[in-house]
Amino acid sequence: QVQLVESGGGLVQPGESLKLSCVVSGFTFSTYPMTWARQAPGKGLEWIAQISSGGTSTDYTESVEGRFTIFRDNAKNTLYLQMNSLKAEDTAVYYCIRGFSVGGARGQGTQVTVSS
Repeated sequence: QVQLVESGGGLVQPGESLKLSCVVSGFTFSTYPMTWARQAPGKGLEWIAQISSGGTSTDYTESVEGRFTIFRDNAKNTLYLQMNSLKAEDTAVYYCIRGFSVGGARGQGTQVTVSS
């Protein structure tokens, strides 16, 4: 069955970096675009970045543009999100999602907490 497993979250201070990973199985990863989304406490799911199936095209929400980088390794069935210059408002559970819609199959999420 389709599985997506996120990892790499944690507690960091403002200005620090984290790299999230999402290992997938149960479908042909290289043929799907992928999305990262996040859900902050008390808020809805927010789309933050997407990448084409081949990894050549990316897009970001304005609040993370220039700080976050989405990339993928199709040989390893893995999606990544490099997060730099983290801010308190980046605190959320982060999900990788199959496809361009936040309604697609997703993992259990990984918690990112940015606090001093």
